Amino acid sequence: MYSRNDGMNYAPKGKPEPVVSKGDFFIAAIALDHGHIYGMCNGLTEAGAVLKWVYDPDPVKVADFVKAFPEVKVAESEEQILKDPMVHMVCSAAVTSLRCALGLRVMEAGKDYFTDKAPLTTLEQLAAAKEMVKRTGKKYMVYYSERIHVEAAVFAGQLIEQGAIGTPIHIDGFGPHRVGDPKDRPDWFFIKEKYGGILCDIGSHQIEQFLFYCKVKDAKVQYSQVGNFGHPDYPELEDFGDAVLLGDNGATQHFRVDWFTPKGLSTWGDGRTFILGTKGYIELRKYVNIGACDGSSNHVFLVNEEGEQHFEVTGMVGYPFFGQLILDCINRTENAMTQEHAFKAAELCVRAQNQAINIQEEAGGQKPC
Repeated sequence: MYSRNDGMNYAPKGKPEPVVSKGDFFIAAIALDHGHIYGMCNGLTEAGAVLKWVYDPDPVKVADFVKAFPEVKVAESEEQILKDPMVHMVCSAAVTSLRCALGLRVMEAGKDYFTDKAPLTTLEQLAAAKEMVKRTGKKYMVYYSERIHVEAAVFAGQLIEQGAIGTPIHIDGFGPHRVGDPKDRPDWFFIKEKYGGILCDIGSHQIEQFLFYCKVKDAKVQYSQVGNFGHPDYPELEDFGDAVLLGDNGATQHFRVDWFTPKGLSTWGDGRTFILGTKGYIELRKYVNIGACDGSSNHVFLVNEEGEQHFEVTGMVGYPFFGQLILDCINRTENAMTQEHAFKAAELCVRAQNQAINIQEEAGGQKPC
């Protein structure tokens, strides 16, 4: 179902850097509805986790998963996993609207939860997740892959932390994706109640990066809009969206997300991020350097008072998030990502979605010429 270039089976591989001994930290996978589950589990196993169980009601999805992770055992039910005292964390890429409910069951069972983005689709789900975290003390972590599982994005964070561009004050983010053949997509991909809308879904990557790079604790959605320009046969699919945010520290963001990656691009999307600071700026070309035709990725361009620099960091930076997350679960710390940060990104993407103007309706049903 998932091709290499549609963005749904994005499973980067890095150099294994275990932070624990084998058998010290066990994980399980429940609900394989999105291919991101491969990246989630791969990142954790490279950091030393043992993938013990997998469960999904679809035997085809399970069979594909077992091919990728041959040592995993197939559970007969979700309950079998939740009752296993050896399992520390459950990873999931369920249908977006069902991710929170599963997380509540996981935390109620005394385990930490690691879900694909977007982690939820409504503010009511957010309130329930916050209450369960407060009551159980368990983690509700999120796979914001476009930052934590992209070496260019990791390196940009390191440059900012070193003061390479001064204080970040603005971010422009672009998250184009490829739909591919709609027939290869699951039904829930086209049902807004289930996928949450484009700003809630792939917009969550963009908002999370804004919070992280600009050290924003809270933000207001200044405006947001969505539309369906190219998929009339799927009226609930939003194939375009953009938004502007204002952070509590004065930093700002504009981002655009869409499903219009052309067939001619060599990968599923030309994801880019531009970070403006008081003493320089950074551009990330995450997945492709168009025109080079060399298959390279993870390009970082830095311009500051010292000059111009270009870094191609594939294989040089790694993915420290996963080892940090394992140690956070063991030590009950928050070095990989704070719970406040994970929830704030989720909240803002839902708010952006809820208040979004429908472009076609605003234009009286007209589409651009």
